[in-house]
Amino acid sequence: MAASVREKQTAALKRMLNFNAPPLKNTTAEPVWKVLIYDRFGQDIISPLLSVKELRDIGITLHLLLHSDRDPIPDVPAIYFVMPTEENIDRICQDLRNQLYESYYLNFISAISRSKLEDIASAALAANAVNLVTKVFDQYLNFITLEDDMFILCNQNKEHISYHAINKPDIMDTDMDGIMDTIVDSLFCFFVTLGAVPIIRCPRGNAAEMVAVKLDKKLRENLRDARNSLFTGDTVGTGQFSFQRPLFVLADRNLDLATPLHHTWTYQALIHDVLDFHLNRVSVEESQGSEASPAGARPKKKNKKSYDLTAADKFWQKHKGSPFPEVAEAVQEELDTYRAQEDEVKRLKSIMGLEGEDDGAISMLSDNTAKLTSAVSSLPELLEKKRLIDLHTNVATAVLDHIKSRKLDVYFEYEEKLMSKSTLDKSLLDIISDPDAGTAEDKMRLFLIYYITSQQPPSEADLEQYKKALVDAGCDLSPLNYIKQWKAFTKMAATPANYGSSGVKPMGLFSRVMNTGSQFVMEGVKNLVLKQHNLPVTRILDNLMEIKSNPETDDYRYFDPKMLRGSESSIPRSKNPFQEAIVFVVGGGNYIEYQNLVDYTKARQGKRVLYGCSELFNAAQFMKQLSQLGQK
Repeated sequence: MAASVREKQTAALKRMLNFNAPPLKNTTAEPVWKVLIYDRFGQDIISPLLSVKELRDIGITLHLLLHSDRDPIPDVPAIYFVMPTEENIDRICQDLRNQLYESYYLNFISAISRSKLEDIASAALAANAVNLVTKVFDQYLNFITLEDDMFILCNQNKEHISYHAINKPDIMDTDMDGIMDTIVDSLFCFFVTLGAVPIIRCPRGNAAEMVAVKLDKKLRENLRDARNSLFTGDTVGTGQFSFQRPLFVLADRNLDLATPLHHTWTYQALIHDVLDFHLNRVSVEESQGSEASPAGARPKKKNKKSYDLTAADKFWQKHKGSPFPEVAEAVQEELDTYRAQEDEVKRLKSIMGLEGEDDGAISMLSDNTAKLTSAVSSLPELLEKKRLIDLHTNVATAVLDHIKSRKLDVYFEYEEKLMSKSTLDKSLLDIISDPDAGTAEDKMRLFLIYYITSQQPPSEADLEQYKKALVDAGCDLSPLNYIKQWKAFTKMAATPANYGSSGVKPMGLFSRVMNTGSQFVMEGVKNLVLKQHNLPVTRILDNLMEIKSNPETDDYRYFDPKMLRGSESSIPRSKNPFQEAIVFVVGGGNYIEYQNLVDYTKARQGKRVLYGCSELFNAAQFMKQLSQLGQK
């Protein structure tokens, strides 16, 4: 299987940090020591991919933010990795004037304009530092890879390209153009890094179409300029797509507003929904011990702990898509095996230490030395295992607290029934007016999903009743105002998205694992198991990838940047199904859709699907954007 986008971006970063020369394999030579200067954009790109230890192995002794106060380090080369913005360029020129470093390797995350290059050149001349600026590179790395098969466009300034920014009613054409250019610039970087020119498909008449038109133009111009094309020769031949090009499906968030609000049941999506999970790092408030603080004392401040959930964490890679109850069981099993290994080491210690006096000990020794050496050599591995078990115990416990206190299992099951139009076992009004079930936000999310997925909107009288119950529960109704307009608008434009017949089977309450001395007290939480079903985004991908005819996707536009004339057609030229595809949601995405695509791909041999989105938000962040839109 060819390299994933994560591997490609990591390789590009390592090459850059080695002064843009391919890193040497297995040499024992010391790396050249150097400093790395990045801005916040660069930091966000590097941090999910390279740990501090990996940076040190490549010879990065210091990594500093461009706009921090930095002391001169005269005999060290500096590698810059920044966006080509005005203030960054000014700061680089200032560094040249102050002669901070021995030599400068300037790498721009996205292409730098001619005029800005000239600014740097004239500053270097003035500072008499021309010979110190060793190299200037455009890296085309302006996107953030979070998983082997998932990327987002940016994290800094993401409000500029958010769902709210694209959909606000009073947007000017020039602003919209700017937003589309930002998105296209990042997508262009993505395809340069991938080394592939895609075939683009998109729906008509929304933001996704504007992105497609601009991306097609930008790829086309780059391919035509044969001397400077980024898709020629060495990069493309080695690309994973050398024989077949990938399909690039652009989707618009507006085609499915229910999924981003949906309560979820898989581990990664739950963490993103209820905890603070950001660029693969989760922050958890540590609950202090339950000892009562003396009367009148200030309550203890909760400590925040951050954990990185990385590709190297095998437990995470295996279970991030599992339903939560399975994860709880798996953590418990890991803990038990770890304890057994730990006891073995302790037992050996006691034998070695205590029975040195009598004769029997000698025969014991020879047998145990082997055991002890193996125990000692497995210690670092054990410690790492212990760290990961502790991490997942803490994270899973934090998630469980939310599930129990907010009855998230009830919400999840109810929403699944709404979305798959199955029969409901209790009325919506009951859940909304139950003070124990969830926060005001949970209730609002549930009601919005009901409103979005219902075929007939509720009658005015019913709506008033719901509104009253929501207000009593402390909900802010502004998101509803926006969803109402949106629904009226999409009704004219298209049929509501169909969510497939998903079923959730409750498996009875938690099984034996939970009763016998487990860390997780899961009483009363339903053990729900998921049946595979396709969300709207996955279904659209399936139609286009397998070239199925379907009214939903038949009039999607078709672009092929490699065709000389941009012929306008929606008829795909190749009749063969695609093996590789990238789905990109303009207006933001979430881990629920990502997981749905991963499950879809698992069931199909030899297919690969990447998921990308302009920003990654959880339901709370999305609600905030909806309520801003509803207040306009």
